[in-house]
Amino acid sequence: MDIGTIAWEAEADLVVVGGGVAGLTAARTASLRGLRVLTLSKGGPNDTSTQYAQGGIAVVAPHGDSVDSHLQDTMEAGAGLCDVDAVRSVVSGGRDAVAALTDLGAVFDLGRDGRISRTREGGHSARRIIHAGGDATGAEVQRALNAAGLPVLFGAAVCEIVTGADGVCGVIAVSDKGFGLVHAPAVLLATGGLGQLYALSTNPPGATADGIALALRAGAAVADLEFLQFHPTVLYTPGGLGRRPLISEAVRGEGAVLVDANGDSVTAGVHPRGDLAPRDVVSRAIAARMRLLGVDHVYLDGRAIDGFAQRFPTITASCLAAGIDPSVDMIPIAPAAHYQCGGVLTDTDGRTEVPGLYAAGEVARTGLHGANRLGSNSLLEGLVVGERAGAAAAERRGIRARVTEITCTAGDYVDRADLQQLMSSHAAVVREGDGLAVALKAIDAAARPTLTRPDDDAAHQISALEDAALTLTARALLTAATVRTESRGCHTRSDYPGREDWLRQSLPIRLTREGRPQLAAARPPAKP
Repeated sequence: MDIGTIAWEAEADLVVVGGGVAGLTAARTASLRGLRVLTLSKGGPNDTSTQYAQGGIAVVAPHGDSVDSHLQDTMEAGAGLCDVDAVRSVVSGGRDAVAALTDLGAVFDLGRDGRISRTREGGHSARRIIHAGGDATGAEVQRALNAAGLPVLFGAAVCEIVTGADGVCGVIAVSDKGFGLVHAPAVLLATGGLGQLYALSTNPPGATADGIALALRAGAAVADLEFLQFHPTVLYTPGGLGRRPLISEAVRGEGAVLVDANGDSVTAGVHPRGDLAPRDVVSRAIAARMRLLGVDHVYLDGRAIDGFAQRFPTITASCLAAGIDPSVDMIPIAPAAHYQCGGVLTDTDGRTEVPGLYAAGEVARTGLHGANRLGSNSLLEGLVVGERAGAAAAERRGIRARVTEITCTAGDYVDRADLQQLMSSHAAVVREGDGLAVALKAIDAAARPTLTRPDDDAAHQISALEDAALTLTARALLTAATVRTESRGCHTRSDYPGREDWLRQSLPIRLTREGRPQLAAARPPAKP
């Protein structure tokens, strides 16, 4: 990518990339510690995945619940790949994180007793999910953080993280002012997910794997990318593509049931918790039923829920817009790409192996989610690790950082629609080795250099960066999915339906000198 002449410069102690829950929480924490923080967001104030989060925040209830119970539920969903210390650390931080958010003005729904109301979701053994606006928790979290008045440069995307002998020394960014340099000893990635790799997703248009690509090119490792969670219940409309409204798991928590067109249960006999089984189980059950019947959707029947519209106003509005009244109609649903369980390898303070580079939220792999995220643990992680990462960035205070080498190694790209079709066909809910190989080969055959002109407008430059990030991340995901010759968590291989003991580990990936994703460890045992 030709960045031409640098049009602007800035200095900061910390650059935060992303304006959702993790990014703004980190920015606020760092600011309170006296750091000069510059937050860059390529979209607007509400163009984040946080904004669309419906279900709530999983936080241990004061009665009839415990950290150990929440930990066990998380570990069970994670299918053997959770880091138990990371899980305990994040889960234990939930109450303080929510208290801090409440202090900012966030308002959560109350029960008849005047206490915060709690619901239950799939995989949880207790009613520990707090929510706001019925099914608008993410919007309330985003509102409260936006209202904190943190300075954010909107419409600005990071092209490259620049490193030197002491680690991070700044970023190259692009905005409507052109290309700019930000000199800073610390960068925190909070860029969200990679849902735009797929034709159908619950993610906003900006979920283009930017942080994964930036971290890889900066020398950091990523892991567990093959564990992409498909939300089992996304509103289905014929021919609908792009971001689709999800039907929160909380709807099933309140009593809705999954049925096919014949009225038969989709999950009966599949799991002891039935429709409240972990998401990977439910998504596979739905995919199997659709394949068996030769259909492209099943139904969620919530007609027995009293006051559906009051409890789930956002979902009701989405359904009504599609001509469906949940109080009298069953809701057509199908699985869609929802949440990346893996990401940039970090500890629970957001640190990566690159000095000065941090990551928090969906883009990070802390060890909390393992092979499958437990519902409503995402906002929890964003709040807890976002706060810790903002505090950890203070350790870089005093390091003099100057960007002296100006390059942008965006790499190549595949047409986005073609890439989405490849990934949806070969790396979705159920995968097999031949299909993964087909996808990798097709990407290599179709890839073209990412070329732009310095005088291209910011929207064109950002779109080119996104396409390159999606292509690089697709290669990394397919590489990991090819090596994981087993079915575990939300990764299902039809050609390897069982689990392998030697694969009870994460698969870290780094870039080669040639810029290709390559497995960094985890080899199968030698044959006798």
